[in-house]
Amino acid sequence: MKFADILASLIHDMKNSLWLVINTLESLAGEMESSADRQKLQTLQHEAKRLNTNLIELLTLYKLENERIAANIEELNLAEFIEELVLENRIGADARGVELSWTCDDDLYGYFDEGLIRGVVNSVIGNGLRYTRSRLHLSGEEASGFLVIRVEDDGAGYPQEMLAAQDAIDDHSALCEGRTRLGLYFAGMVAKLHRNQGKEGYIRLSNQGQLDGGCFSLYLP
Repeated sequence: MKFADILASLIHDMKNSLWLVINTLESLAGEMESSADRQKLQTLQHEAKRLNTNLIELLTLYKLENERIAANIEELNLAEFIEELVLENRIGADARGVELSWTCDDDLYGYFDEGLIRGVVNSVIGNGLRYTRSRLHLSGEEASGFLVIRVEDDGAGYPQEMLAAQDAIDDHSALCEGRTRLGLYFAGMVAKLHRNQGKEGYIRLSNQGQLDGGCFSLYLP
């Protein structure tokens, strides 16, 4: 058995154990009487979910590298998808005093793998909540033949080395040498699984969002 296979098995077990911790924290939240205690518990919930997201990313990357996973493309309403993501992350945002908002045309539909894209956007939201000052905004639109999902914040923006790293997303050494982050690498790999009429999905980072902070854009054909 290869080491990568052993590691993947361990990650799977860790993910299941962590999910038990998350569920236990959610049960305890309803028993807390003090608002200060509830806020501390919400912070623990957010960090546990962020760690769980990282484990899912690692496991998914392993499956991608070993061709054990393929995109399950289906038609989805983007507004409903984004609203669900906002609701999932509301507790974490409230615990950090962050205003979490969203906009999207109710009639906008797209074709993508719901589970994989949910993992990508949840990861971006998790990082955004850590680095934003007070606001985080999700949006969806159609532009130039692509379905575009954006996550914007009013923080200090992405560091220059991270902006440069997105051009090296196909270079495996970029991940090994630490020039890019796991979440960015994962997002790029998932985006590329989405292909349509000769077009391929991709991601873009910038510091030119509506909130004058970081702006993550996911383009799906």
